[in-house]
This record gives sequence, structure tokens and C-alpha cells, in this order.
Amino acid sequence: MASEHPSSTASDLDPVRMIADARRALFTMVGVLAAIWLIQLVNWMDDYDLGRNFGVRPQELDRLPNIVTAPFLHWNWAHLEANSGPLFVFGFLAAYRGVKKFLGLTLLVTLTSELTAWVFDPPNTIGAGASGVVFGYFGYVVLRGIIDRNLVDTLIGVVLGASFAYMVTGAVPGVAPHGISWAAHLGGLVGGLAGAWIFRNRSPRPATVPKARTASAPKPTTKPTPKPTATDPNSPNAALLKELDDLGL
Repeated sequence: MASEHPSSTASDLDPVRMIADARRALFTMVGVLAAIWLIQLVNWMDDYDLGRNFGVRPQELDRLPNIVTAPFLHWNWAHLEANSGPLFVFGFLAAYRGVKKFLGLTLLVTLTSELTAWVFDPPNTIGAGASGVVFGYFGYVVLRGIIDRNLVDTLIGVVLGASFAYMVTGAVPGVAPHGISWAAHLGGLVGGLAGAWIFRNRSPRPATVPKARTASAPKPTTKPTPKPTATDPNSPNAALLKELDDLGL
């Protein structure tokens, strides 16, 4: 159950915080790409044995653990270059709202994309590449702002979705180009959409200060007029009462 919170807060639009978040996301993605390119260098020097040994082999139980290593492996430099641009852009936007969420999301879309490929890809094939993770980041960024009710993230998601809607065809069976794993793309996309809900903003909505009620003016209190007594010289019957008192009546 999600707690309600405003669509955007002043801290979300704070320039200092925005720059800090962008810098953190930038450094994160530079590190991720550097690691993938370094792995590719080792893979290339080893005649791509890393890909053959640690790629996804569909329906082979002994190779099921490879679902966590396959996204970091590529079959050639062109394959890596094709994935690096979208991976950086979508990954940067995904990491912008926090590195911890980004790491959790990365693990989620890795598992959903590669497990789907392990189940549905043709047997006797080997799958590798980060495209499934790219689809996961894409789905997450498109849906995140709507679930979090954040205006900035919603606008980013709308622009991203409109600009890269054609990518979804790569997750449709029979439409994806030959040699491309539609299952990995579809699994990553579903994982990213689910991640937008799983890693949603759970911070409580700030309590609203109740409006102060207008204090009503105190009602004026009137003292009762004392009844006239015999000793009251202003009483109209003072003389009569005095004479009766003198007579002892």
C-alpha cells in the first residue's frame, strides 16, 4: 500500500540537489560502462570464451546461474557499441533517483530478462548482452513518475516513451529481428514496469497544518442591577422605609 505524497516537492526542484543527483547518476553509469567494456576486452582477448561459458543456455538447468552474468557479456565490439548508448541514457535516468534503487532495479531486470530468455529462447543457443536490461530501465523510467506522482519524472517518462516507443517492437514475438531475443527484451520490460512499483517512493506525505479558527470576540458580561435597599439613598421609597424603621416596624 503506497502512502500518498505530493506530485513534486520543493526539494525535487532544488538546483543544488538536482545537480548532486545528476552527478551521482553520471558517476554510477560511467562506472557501469567502464566495467562492461573491461569485461568485453577480457572476453575479446579470450576469443569470447567468457560468452560461451557464461551466457544463457536455454532450458539447461546447469547453466541457469548464468542469467546473472549474461547481460555483462557481448559477442563483438559492434554488439557492445549498440547497447552502450541506450544503456547509458536509460541507466542514467534510472539512477537519478538513488543508487540503491538503481542497484535493486538492475538485479530485478537482470533476473526477469534473462530468466525469460532461458525459458523461451530456442534450445542449443547462447544468449548474452545488456539489451534486456536496457528494456528494463526504459520501462522503469517511463512508469516511475506516474506511480510516484512526480511531475518532473512524469514529463521525462512521457518524452522518453514517445521518443523510443518503436523499441517495444523488439519485445514482440515474431516481430523482433532474427537473432535478437524478444524474450529477454520482454522480460526486461516487464521487470522494469514492476520495478517502478516495487521501488516506488514510500516517503509519507507531509502533514498539513490545520487552519487556525478565527477566535470569536468574548461576549460582554453585564452585571445585574442591585435591588434598592433601605440604606440606599437613591431608592424612591427610602424616606418611607426610614420612618418605618424608626417606628420599629
